[in-house]
Amino acid sequence: MTTSTQHVDHLVVGGGVMGSAAAWQLARRGRDVVLLERFAPGHAHGASHGTSRIYRTTYAEPEYLDLAQEALGLWREVEAETGTELLAVTGGVSHGRRDGAAERRADAIGAAFAARGIEHEWLDPAAAAERWPGLRFEGRVLHEVATAGRLHADRAVAALQGAAAARGADVRHEVAVRHVERVPEGVRVVTDGGDLVARVVVVTVGAWSAGLLGGPTGGLLGQELPLVVTQEQPAHFALAAGASPQGWPAFTHDVGPGTTWPSGVYGLATPGEGVKVGFHGVGPVVDPDRRSYRPEPGQLAALRDYVRTWLPGLDPDAYVPVSCTYTTTPDHDFVLDRRGPVVVGAGFSGHGFKFAPAVGRVLADLATTPDDLPAADRFALARLAALPERTAS
Repeated sequence: MTTSTQHVDHLVVGGGVMGSAAAWQLARRGRDVVLLERFAPGHAHGASHGTSRIYRTTYAEPEYLDLAQEALGLWREVEAETGTELLAVTGGVSHGRRDGAAERRADAIGAAFAARGIEHEWLDPAAAAERWPGLRFEGRVLHEVATAGRLHADRAVAALQGAAAARGADVRHEVAVRHVERVPEGVRVVTDGGDLVARVVVVTVGAWSAGLLGGPTGGLLGQELPLVVTQEQPAHFALAAGASPQGWPAFTHDVGPGTTWPSGVYGLATPGEGVKVGFHGVGPVVDPDRRSYRPEPGQLAALRDYVRTWLPGLDPDAYVPVSCTYTTTPDHDFVLDRRGPVVVGAGFSGHGFKFAPAVGRVLADLATTPDDLPAADRFALARLAALPERTAS
């Protein structure tokens, strides 16, 4: 049996939010682009599904602030192109045990906000609790007034794919990639429905990145990617009796060392589902094809205890667990780089979704730029994987 081979200019493998954004950015430049997604639209097997993700700009690092501020405008462009509401501004609050490194980081974020004119204010815990009675606070509270809120995840992925298709991208679901290999023309991608040969391939497959690109023999990149995949389990909690559904900001809480909580906590209101609350990157390491999708009892009990202690506006006994994957690097920076005809976007979990349309722009830049550029200092596969400086391929 023979299969056909299609030749394309740019091929994006992975139709989560990052791959969809890359396809949109390539298509809006008039590029020939095909997007392949293994699963059906709206699937829940990766890290881009659901109804809510936090958008905020609480970073001190200029690279992340640049991307976050760029993404805000691009989200509005996607909304305008598709007629879809994606980003609701609710404001955002950050608080915690402000001592030592946490206090210095809070000060650095405040200084970055002031330098860039990002609207914000500092509140003491009592004033914050009066304004947002569903939450308890400790330490100074940073309120990001007009540039924080909630993204609708499922709508965002669908809108990016729709915008890409409207500009000429070929978006294909339920196409599993079985093998990738370099060939003289670029990269051959083997699927059940036939082979594709692309001049440049953009790989944005989340939890499947290391398996597709690396492996013990180095794969397409010459070395394994430094990625860890975990199964996380936030939950949607119902409002407590008498609590108001109005006025919930997106929130983060740096609980600090020496507490009973395994990590810092994030949360945001999710209309129709309650308030989503979760720990950050503390789930068990998993193979993305062999996940249980079941909550770990000890971690779920800790999450409910946190809600009972810190979120008086929620009912810790009325909840629906959520299952998703996190794919992270050792320092939680992103992998955004190019090796010959292969562009890589990975390691976004925990704080990446908000940046998606700007990350798509970066991936499109990499895919349309000569591949003999020197390795970047940040957001670089070379730095994260400790590879030698990139040379022309």
